[in-house]
Amino acid sequence: MFFRDPATRRVFLKQVAGTSAALALGPHLLSMRAAEPNTAAGAEMVDVGLVINGRETALRLDPRVTLLDALREHLHLTGTKKGCDHGQCGACTVLVEGRRINACLSLAVMHDGDKITTIEGLGTPAQLHPMQAAFIKHDGFQCGYCTPGQICSAVGMLGEIKAGIPSHVSADLLGEMAVSEVEIRERMSGNLCRCAAYPNIVAAVREVAGVNPNGGRA
Repeated sequence: MFFRDPATRRVFLKQVAGTSAALALGPHLLSMRAAEPNTAAGAEMVDVGLVINGRETALRLDPRVTLLDALREHLHLTGTKKGCDHGQCGACTVLVEGRRINACLSLAVMHDGDKITTIEGLGTPAQLHPMQAAFIKHDGFQCGYCTPGQICSAVGMLGEIKAGIPSHVSADLLGEMAVSEVEIRERMSGNLCRCAAYPNIVAAVREVAGVNPNGGRA
């Protein structure tokens, strides 16, 4: 075989050398691969006990399973949505011991024995939670994908205000927390709505909080 172009000859020689090396190392690499433990298949399963919407639930899980995946994939509570899966959109918000968290950022094993409330546990079609009813009344959703997280977050947020936990915009860190529009928007800023139903969401939260449109108590 003759090569008039030196560059072509060099490419050919490199290809031959690479092929020869692969053939020589192939059996060794395969034996090394076979000796490696399969960490995915060999992960030690753990027992986790959760109290979901008032019911005790026992699960046996891979310790790497998030609370979100435990709810959706293992318990089939699909009301809690998987949005960004990075803790940035709030669609997966649930209440743990009354406080709101992003379920996608928390491992299920971290909540052994905890009381967890999902959107399914807030109310029923026959007896809606006041926040659910207010979202319907004020049309606080369009596509509805973020709505379960919005509602759970709003319930948790009002609990924070009642407990006197300040936010970034709270004027008085030690006094009574106001349920103002700016306060609601700041506290709900971690829950994104791609349909931009924010004014209606604020109106729903204000109604449940007992605040009239002019800012005072209803």
